[in-house]
Amino acid sequence: MNFSSQFNPNGGFTCTTLIKMKSKGIFYGDSPFKMTTQMLLVQICISSLCISILQFLLTPFGQTAFTAQMIGGIILGPSVLGKNPAFWKSIFPDSSIYFSQTYALFGCMMFLFLIGVKMDLHMIRKSGKRGVVIGFCNFFLPLVIVIGLAHNFRKTETLDPVISNSIYCVASLMSLSSSHVITCLLTEMKILNSELGRLALSSSMISGMCSWVLALSSYIIFESSNNGRHDDMLELSFSFVSLVLVIVCILRPIMHWMIDQTAEGKSIKESYVFSIFLMILVTALIGEIIGQHFLVGPIILGMFVPDGPPLGSAIIEKLETFTSAILLPLFYVVNVSRTNLSIISMKNLLTLAVIALGASAGKIVGSMLPAMYYKMPVDDALSLGLVMSAQGICEVVISGRALMLGYIDDESYSIMILCMIFFTGLIAPLVKKLYKPRTYKPQKRRTILHSRPDSELRLLACIFRENCTSSLLNLLEVSNPSFESPICFYLVHLLVLDGRSISMLVSHRPGKKMPARAASSEHIINAFKLYQQQNVGTLTVNPFTSIAPFVTIHQDVCELALDKRVAMVIVPFHKRFTMEHTDSFANRTIRTVNRNILENSPCSVGILVDRGTLPSNTLLFASRTSYRILLVFIGGPDDREALAYAMRMAEHPNVNLTVIQFVDSSLKDQKHNQRGLDFDLINEFKLANVGSKSLVFKEERVADGLEIIATIQGLENKYELVLVGRSHVNDSAIFGGLTEWNEFPELGCIGDMLASSDSKCKASLLVVQQQIFAGDGKLESSPFIEGPAFAVVDMGKAWPHS
Repeated sequence: MNFSSQFNPNGGFTCTTLIKMKSKGIFYGDSPFKMTTQMLLVQICISSLCISILQFLLTPFGQTAFTAQMIGGIILGPSVLGKNPAFWKSIFPDSSIYFSQTYALFGCMMFLFLIGVKMDLHMIRKSGKRGVVIGFCNFFLPLVIVIGLAHNFRKTETLDPVISNSIYCVASLMSLSSSHVITCLLTEMKILNSELGRLALSSSMISGMCSWVLALSSYIIFESSNNGRHDDMLELSFSFVSLVLVIVCILRPIMHWMIDQTAEGKSIKESYVFSIFLMILVTALIGEIIGQHFLVGPIILGMFVPDGPPLGSAIIEKLETFTSAILLPLFYVVNVSRTNLSIISMKNLLTLAVIALGASAGKIVGSMLPAMYYKMPVDDALSLGLVMSAQGICEVVISGRALMLGYIDDESYSIMILCMIFFTGLIAPLVKKLYKPRTYKPQKRRTILHSRPDSELRLLACIFRENCTSSLLNLLEVSNPSFESPICFYLVHLLVLDGRSISMLVSHRPGKKMPARAASSEHIINAFKLYQQQNVGTLTVNPFTSIAPFVTIHQDVCELALDKRVAMVIVPFHKRFTMEHTDSFANRTIRTVNRNILENSPCSVGILVDRGTLPSNTLLFASRTSYRILLVFIGGPDDREALAYAMRMAEHPNVNLTVIQFVDSSLKDQKHNQRGLDFDLINEFKLANVGSKSLVFKEERVADGLEIIATIQGLENKYELVLVGRSHVNDSAIFGGLTEWNEFPELGCIGDMLASSDSKCKASLLVVQQQIFAGDGKLESSPFIEGPAFAVVDMGKAWPHS
């Protein structure tokens, strides 16, 4: 009979009989629940299902996945369900522990590798002195506090002998931190790319690096002392440095070679991805050979994998979901199931809980004090301290390793797990309470209407695809840049963030080295630079590339618009049409970005619906006798902004502008009932263009919305571009029913009618929303925005830079 010696989660080792790996099936008398392979599948299913249910239940309370995973491990462990011998022997028999642990540690290895792939080591350099100081304080202050508390307890209290022997090790473990854990927390809370998130991540890299040095050094010292061979300390240190050099000097250049062999825009070869898998396994093996934990090699390798496409994004795409949802839950169950609440005494619990509280307080204060020294607001500094005090998977791994090596006992390990769950469970809800979403608050009006006609006009345009370049160029042309009123044009190419954690806003300046991902913007930028050369003195183009998750990419746009004092942001509609009226693409993600910009923009916004009527080459303007533009004016701030933009376009020598004002025929004294601002602007337009043959003004009296639609449909195909406000005066009866059938609420009722799938309109469309501005600084909700409010970021309380 064959036997194997395996580690028991309840402590110690057990000698068990080896059982068959595979069942022949129930028809041959084999029970699948007594075979190792089938038991592993059952454990994976139960672990994933239990943790998924807990995460679903705890998410509304602001809890992160880590809390659900830890609680799931305790529930499936000997403290709850594992108390039932039938359950434990059926689902987690001793004979399956070896295989379960192997699978679980493999999942942990892949997860930490992927977190490393998404990290940006350059954040340390970008954070400046502030991030470095916060990182060091976050490491040293809690370490000093917990060692002091442990020493005091050992000298003044009568401790259990086992606790007394391990209290210094427990205290040191509680003071550790990890940038991998902070990255996961910030990502789940969706604040990774906020200023708080960037500072927390860069600071955690410093404190995490110090923590790893402390953990590895302590391990080397303990092992050398236990073996009585102090020369091993030098050998272990040299071996670790050699592993890092192999990854940096050999494996990283190989990965860069793989990227160089991949054509731009193409996917990485499967053979290259397979090579990365081999590197993970080889570095793990080397780590075990040189006496380190096998996770050390893959963690370091992940941090040196070139982030972003094609390599980093391909690895993340292929592995992330499977690793997080299938591989990782069993790791928490296997490791946290070692927690046994029945062996915990109240005295030891209070003793170690005080040390855990000291560690958390030290991390919070160690982050808050330097942050406040650098003029960070108190609530933001407290939020930073809470984030920096989080513990997670890395601490579970190190604590489990310490338990296995005998540095800590079972009771201490169980108390440490409980403290992790309690303190980390408090962090996310508190940070969400303290770190409020804020708004972009311009101090002045940022609109075309309020811009002086003889001053520089600042516009910002977003572009998602290269095929939108020509339409934006020609809209820029009809915007009439001139020596009297030049245009400063900011172009932002929006790219989705793949294979990394931190977003980037890249300014394309001559001579500046660009990230590899930003190189995809060159064709677009060259087209606008060429147009700038054709309009020297009247136009300045400033190109940017924003690489961020599309959920938050609008923050880069709004921040740039606020910083550059832009009058209007122009975004392409999420559906693009051709002259034959067929959809070229319809992207819901782009639509979400547009809606977020509409809601949060610190200036006016224009949505450009391109139907291919704008000429494909700006040089065609020189040969065109006219370029016909229609403005639909009903009344309200958005229509006034559209008219102000149209009045600027009308100054172009090749533009013919027609303005149609719709008025309610039921009102007898129209001038008396018109809003004063609408009436004044219309009069200004009429007076400024008396006798002009290229400008036409028409007044159409209508009784209801159907007459408006009929009039516009009779004119829409006589023009290349139609301008319309997004919202209109809402005190007129002529709009009854029009707002109830909107397919695209972000375009307003008239814009939606012209851009809908049933419309026969062949003209391109520009829908204008004037800056949403209120005297108290709060953004007003637009009547055409549906669904929940969008998250915003406050630029009015910027932190001073170090």
